[in-house]
Amino acid sequence: MSSRLIYGFHAITAKLRQDPESLKEILVDADRQDARARELLKHAELQGVKLIFADSKRLDDLAGGGRHQGVVARIEGARKLAHLDDVLDTLEEPAFLLVLDGVTDPRNLGACLRVADAAGVHAVIAPKDKAAGLNDVAVKTACGAAETVPYVMVTNLARTLRELKEREIWVVGTAGEADKDLYAAEWPQATAWVMGAEGEGMRRLTRETCDQLVSIPMHGSVESLNVSVAAGVCLFEARRRRS
Repeated sequence: MSSRLIYGFHAITAKLRQDPESLKEILVDADRQDARARELLKHAELQGVKLIFADSKRLDDLAGGGRHQGVVARIEGARKLAHLDDVLDTLEEPAFLLVLDGVTDPRNLGACLRVADAAGVHAVIAPKDKAAGLNDVAVKTACGAAETVPYVMVTNLARTLRELKEREIWVVGTAGEADKDLYAAEWPQATAWVMGAEGEGMRRLTRETCDQLVSIPMHGSVESLNVSVAAGVCLFEARRRRS
C-alpha cells in the first residue's frame, strides 16, 4: 500500500484520534521537550505507533519547507476528507474556520488551503455541490497544505453553519455592501469566516445564516479580490486579534 506524509501537531493528533491504524511511524524533533510534544508521544505510545526521533534538518527535508512544528508522520492509504465533528472535538482553543461557498476552481481551492494553513485555520469547509474537489490540481496548488488543513465537504452548508452557531462559533460572512468593514467590526475568537465565489459572492441562504457581515475596504479601481486573497486579508486580521 502506498504511503504519504502529514505534518504538524494538529494534523497528526487528529489522525491519532480518528484513524491511528493508518499511521506507520511518527518522526519527532529530538530537541522538543515541551508539554505538547510529550502529550503526542504519550498518545502515540498508547496506540502502538512507531516513534522515531530525528533532527530538524531531516524533518525539514521531509516536509519540503512546510511548517511541521517538529513532528512528521508517515501514513498509509489515499487522502480522505475530514469530518467536522472530529476536527472540532480535538480542538484545544477557540475554533478558527474558513468556509468556501461556491468556489469551483481547484486552483482557488488550493490557494485558499495554503492561506488557511499559513493563518493557522483548523479546517476548511465547503458544500459537496457546486464546489471544487480536492483533486491533484488543488493539492499541487496548495503546496502541502492539503495534508495539514482538514478539508470538510458537507451536504447542506446552511445547516452546517447553524450547527457551528450551536457550538457558539460566530459565523462571519464577507460582502461588499456590509455596514462595517473588516477593521471596524468586532467578533469573538471562535469564528467561521465565509467567503463566496468571486463575482457572485455568497448564496442567499448562506448570507442569511451568517451572524455578521463585513467588507474589505477597497481603495483602488477594482471592485473585488480573488477569493484566496480576500481569505488571506480576513484570516490574518483575525489571527492578529487572536494573538
